[in-house]
Amino acid sequence: MSTIRFIHTADLHLDSPFKGMTGLPMERMKDLRESTFTAFARLITYALNTKPDFVLIAGDIYDGEDRSLRAQMKFHEGMEKLNEAGIPVFISHGNHDHLAGRWTRFELPPNVYVFQEQVEEARLNVNGQAISIYGFSYKERHIRERKIEEYPVAQDQEALHIGMLHGSLAGDETHAVYAPFTKSDLLAKHYDYWALGHIHLRQQLHEHPPIVYPGNLQGRHRNERGVKGFYEVTLSKVSAVLHFIPASAIVFERLEVSCKGISHANEWLAACREALESFESQYGAGIVELVMLDIDSGTAELFQQSMEQEWLEVLRDVIGDAESFVWVQKLSFVQSAIPTTALGALCQSVIGMIDDWQADDWKEVLKELYQHTQGVKYLDILQANDIEEVKAAARALIAAEMK
Repeated sequence: MSTIRFIHTADLHLDSPFKGMTGLPMERMKDLRESTFTAFARLITYALNTKPDFVLIAGDIYDGEDRSLRAQMKFHEGMEKLNEAGIPVFISHGNHDHLAGRWTRFELPPNVYVFQEQVEEARLNVNGQAISIYGFSYKERHIRERKIEEYPVAQDQEALHIGMLHGSLAGDETHAVYAPFTKSDLLAKHYDYWALGHIHLRQQLHEHPPIVYPGNLQGRHRNERGVKGFYEVTLSKVSAVLHFIPASAIVFERLEVSCKGISHANEWLAACREALESFESQYGAGIVELVMLDIDSGTAELFQQSMEQEWLEVLRDVIGDAESFVWVQKLSFVQSAIPTTALGALCQSVIGMIDDWQADDWKEVLKELYQHTQGVKYLDILQANDIEEVKAAARALIAAEMK
């Protein structure tokens, strides 16, 4: 039984602007803005070293429809390197890099096949094994129709059939719902592998055949946590082996710090530094959120002596000499961090009122911020975890101001 090996990647978002990264030192901001290019370079280097049979890119190569000239140049250079190595590449453009966007077009080398706006089939042969790859590119940013209905059912049972689709499961609103499909829709096509894109969370929706989101190559904000990368896939008619390859240059993460028994500032700084050094040794560069846990009344009293921003600035000063770039983006306190027994009656009453607010109440409170024409471009859609963080910060602020 013939076996093939290929790379499946998606959502490169080259030249992402990294919104909302206020306070980051200029030299570190430069590192962050380079991170999508660094991750892409790691993908190309891996392909050149391992010589896969082909590469699949399932949408959103660029971050926006007005593709920057530098992003296009870097991508073109990568494709040229793969061309020189004789590695074919198949591209289906997504909602961020759709065909109607405005850009200075680079002529791609002959190893690159770009699917057009209608679902089509591309064929190739690898060591006698026939392969059919199906896909399409977004003709415009918003594709709401069920493009899955245009994919043909596999007929030739001797060939390997691979579907490329940039879209989302019907009903999954974690990302904007484009080109919706159901898992049963995909299985009904009898393909041997589905190479998906659009959802930035790495996940396998089905095992046999594999239905796979590789996630994005580089996290872009604190809601895209963990190591990012791509899949190397070894596939035959009877088996599939997926090997995740890390590529991200900077890792976004949320670290928990136990504050049990801490009552002095230097103890807290030591606990934070230990957590950050452990992260650095495992991942290298990163942007982290530190979450304070196990806070008793003594620790709550310590934190109430200064504003959260001051604690954050002191911590940044202490870790500023770390070998790798590790930036503490924010501090968070779990909802139970400040015991109500340590607070006055008025403070308890206000916090109790906040705790009773539902999602709609928070949206009403925050609507001026989210409706601001200039500020909204720096904000992601308000989600449940964001509300919990705002709630926890509000509790800490109230406690500090009313001590």
